[in-house]
Amino acid sequence: MSLWADIERSIAEATAAPFHIESRTPVGGGCINAAFRVAGSGRAYFVKTSAPHTADAFAAEAAGLAEIARSQTVRVPQPVCHGSNSEAGWLALEFIDFGSARRDSSGALGQALAAMHRVTAPRFGWQRDNAIGATPQPNTPCEDWAEFWREHRLGFQLALAEHNGAPKSLLAKGERLLRDFPALLAGCGVEAALLHGDLWGGNAGFDRAGTPVIYDPAVYYGHREADLAMTELFGGFNRDFYAAYREAFPLAVGYDVRKQLYNLYHILNHYNLFGGGYARQAETTIECLLAEI
Repeated sequence: MSLWADIERSIAEATAAPFHIESRTPVGGGCINAAFRVAGSGRAYFVKTSAPHTADAFAAEAAGLAEIARSQTVRVPQPVCHGSNSEAGWLALEFIDFGSARRDSSGALGQALAAMHRVTAPRFGWQRDNAIGATPQPNTPCEDWAEFWREHRLGFQLALAEHNGAPKSLLAKGERLLRDFPALLAGCGVEAALLHGDLWGGNAGFDRAGTPVIYDPAVYYGHREADLAMTELFGGFNRDFYAAYREAFPLAVGYDVRKQLYNLYHILNHYNLFGGGYARQAETTIECLLAEI
């Protein structure tokens, strides 16, 4: 059967209702997958497709969306089904008609994120691995946050960077940071909070009613500051968002330093994906962190 016939059948089985595709419209915004608005039988879905080997990544994304949905704190697209055949892997989600923020929308997003971060687990990590962009993201559960961040975040990315030919000076400073960064975590009260994991401006929006929506997660349980830090890395979130978050869930002293530690993970990931000037940005960030220790 063809790809779209299999997707049609998969949606019908998941919803227990007949579904026949009547239109398929490309949707922009992604650089890894192809995306479409698929409509028929009086319903519409958002469908992402990619190479067949991405089936597990799509399954992990669906599980992450379901994890956030269970928290009942912030809206996410509801996963419908996922699968693969010899042509491609796919993920079908609820189709959300996005609109513009209203006057109180950004504050509502800050409050919703704070509420999500109050959902905690006994250990850091998650029940399964997933991906950060196109990079594997290991989530092996761990009781110690510093150990988790060393082994499964910074250490993992630095090992990839070495494989990808990163400058020796970056790697040497990175090794020092791996040894010494736990000093930066003293006294900040780390709990294993439910995290989106990849919360930049392109992964958040508002529906037609102005209700906040987050999507494309890389879910795990970790220090909530890691989510908040990434919102600052590439911009896209305004003062109302941060004011509402801090009012709902105040931050511990030292966040302005720790956010560099958490964003270093994403800077290293960007180096491993794209190369270029991200190596220098990563090295500069490491130097700043070492100066604080």
